[in-house]
Amino acid sequence: MTRRRVVVAGLGDSGLLTAIKLAGAHDVIGISTKPGLLSGQELGVRLARPDDWARDYWIPFERFRGLDRVQTIQGTLTGADFSARTVTVRRTDGTHTAVGYDALVIATGVTNGFWRRPDVLTEAEITHSLRAAHQRLAAADSVMVLGGGPAAVSSAGNLAAVWPGKAVHLYFPGDRPLRDHHHRTWAAVRRRLEDARVQMHAGHRAQIPAGSDVAAITDEPVHWSTGQPPVSADAVLWTIGAITPNTAWLPETVLDEQEFVRVVPDLRVPLTDGVFAIGDVAATDPLRSSARNRADKLLARNVTAWFEGAPLRQYRPAPHKWGSVLGTQPDGLEVFAPTGHRFRFPAWSVQRVVRPWIVGRGIYGGIRG
Repeated sequence: MTRRRVVVAGLGDSGLLTAIKLAGAHDVIGISTKPGLLSGQELGVRLARPDDWARDYWIPFERFRGLDRVQTIQGTLTGADFSARTVTVRRTDGTHTAVGYDALVIATGVTNGFWRRPDVLTEAEITHSLRAAHQRLAAADSVMVLGGGPAAVSSAGNLAAVWPGKAVHLYFPGDRPLRDHHHRTWAAVRRRLEDARVQMHAGHRAQIPAGSDVAAITDEPVHWSTGQPPVSADAVLWTIGAITPNTAWLPETVLDEQEFVRVVPDLRVPLTDGVFAIGDVAATDPLRSSARNRADKLLARNVTAWFEGAPLRQYRPAPHKWGSVLGTQPDGLEVFAPTGHRFRFPAWSVQRVVRPWIVGRGIYGGIRG
């Protein structure tokens, strides 16, 4: 089979896995604003136990054996010309480079708070940012976490578990958090939050103050559009799902009304030739769930099938979000199926089996120490 050039735009969780899957059959170029995988997963562990988090979720590219055959370029994507089959990258030295492709995979993700940013960063800057957020929260006697999604729940649970003397409050709109998860998932996670003494406040929707940077940890009083009196804390964590897709470099013709990338069920981008999308940036379904449902394997197969003129397979999203919510804890890891049923891995198995074998070797194809 003739090897083709595939450009993977974005090497976050989905893009990295897709690049690894494609590298065996094609010449792959990966473009990233970071010098390694800086995952957007497990915010709570990242804030409460940054060293533990970095071991699994901040990994320089050279440690991935599966990327040995992938050329990586660090820089910012500034444009795409689908007729010429090129994307333009502004490198770290300020120069612009046009990179040609036979197929393009868009996996540039989203911007969300201070933990998922499109900025070009060095290793030192990333390490500093992890430590700074942790120290900011460590110094606070009271923490207010705003939001009802997994990032908010994970943050509240992990902060309370690591600092049991700290007052941790979780404020969320509606009657319960994790609305996109099965009710069984929330029932199990709620018990963990209660055990950690997280104080939960339903029916609170925060007003975003004009001119305030809610992508940072703040300490100003929070006002509510739902009518409750303002509340203050030493540290306020805005995990409210204010997501912006990283698509400013793309033509508007491939974007939907919210500026996510439109895709058909086989993950191709309509009105283009040889362009695919995956991950949080791809409008696959209302939950944009291809990042969490391991669609990288399907997409890599579809890219090869497209080159060969073979039939492509369709991505079928799960009805609910699934996976871990709180991340690895001292007593092990809980993973929830889309049905809400819980699978528990004891701590010894996480260290000896899950991390090195299932994740390191099975998913990533080997990670050097």
